[in-house]
Amino acid sequence: MQAVMDFIHNPVAPIILAGIIVVLVAAVSFVVRSLKSSRTQNEVPPSTPVVPEASLPQAQESEAEGAQRSRDGPAAQTADHAAPSAGQTSMPEETPTSEIEEERTESASIEVPESIPSRMGRLRARLARSGALGKSLLSLLSRGDLSAADWEEMEDSLLVADLGLEATDELMEALHTRVKVENTSDPQVVRALLREELLKLVDPDMDRSVNLAVRDVDGVQVPATILMVGVNGTGKTTTTGKMARIFRAEGHEVLLGAADTFRAAAAEQLETWGSRVGVDVVRSDREGADPASVAFESVEEGIRRGCDVVMVDTAGRLQTKSALMDELGKVKRVMEKYAPVSEVLLVLDATTGQNGLRQAEVFAEVAGVTGIVLSKLDGSAKGGIVVSVQRTLGVPVKFVGLGEGPDDLAPFDPQSFVDAIVG
Repeated sequence: MQAVMDFIHNPVAPIILAGIIVVLVAAVSFVVRSLKSSRTQNEVPPSTPVVPEASLPQAQESEAEGAQRSRDGPAAQTADHAAPSAGQTSMPEETPTSEIEEERTESASIEVPESIPSRMGRLRARLARSGALGKSLLSLLSRGDLSAADWEEMEDSLLVADLGLEATDELMEALHTRVKVENTSDPQVVRALLREELLKLVDPDMDRSVNLAVRDVDGVQVPATILMVGVNGTGKTTTTGKMARIFRAEGHEVLLGAADTFRAAAAEQLETWGSRVGVDVVRSDREGADPASVAFESVEEGIRRGCDVVMVDTAGRLQTKSALMDELGKVKRVMEKYAPVSEVLLVLDATTGQNGLRQAEVFAEVAGVTGIVLSKLDGSAKGGIVVSVQRTLGVPVKFVGLGEGPDDLAPFDPQSFVDAIVG
């Protein structure tokens, strides 16, 4: 006890006691921290799955792969993310919504051309309403007993309608003879006789089909090739686009060639027509390029794609420019290095009359025209050009255009044409 009292009264006692207390506090604090750390390691949160020991090597392996990906760069990382890791279920790949919407938009933008029977029925009605020649003749025939002046007026109407002098004389002579034989002045009988004689002139027996046969050339299947020719302003490029719609309506695979490299925006115009029905266009990016080269590439591409029809639109060359007409002949010759040209269709403006006939003769000499497409026949008093151009060239009118709409073009039907004239 005396020792304790002596320690307390010792001046250094407080210092020693303070040191002992600090040591004890530090020891207690260390023990408490150790106990908390031990509990944290032994406890597992309920929401966290326990990783089995077998997966530890895999985690180490993926870490090594991550290092390799870092060395390989972004491409390797993208490829690695595409593959599912072991133990994961592979999910089916989904098509991005943007791609689906793009496909739907593209499908919706492609038009379905009107069928041939539908458009022919509609165009027959339009021709009957707009035929100026028919209205003139009907006005004469409705007078009953025709006088000499009436017959002369009928002859003048046929001449004005560009039927041609030879065809008009032939028709009037035949009609006069038959009226005398029938001994009639009945307007309905005369109308029926006029119809029969006009139909003979239009010649319903001419082959107006378009040669779309796919042929075998030296063991290679080549498409039908159509060369479109005509002067500027006749609607040649527009007619080419409308014909492509007809062939698409019939189920043919079509390719267009923009060989009109001289007229500004001709290729763009053709591409617009083609895009509406899902038809591609072969063109040159350089204005003024060699049209023969474009025509050659068009046929070559058509063979490569396995197309049914290749249509080549050419520049509207003036028949007075001999060098340009020679170039048109070159276009045809170059096309025939791959495949014989199936058709050469001359587009004529029905309102040009006898001037159109002179154009037709020159084009026939240079390119060997096989058929005529008459544009702008609606509302025209020049319907007689159908007869005159056929008699001049010896080739049939195969298509007629009766309006500005995309489907206002149809195969020419002699019966409907004559019925529209005589009513």
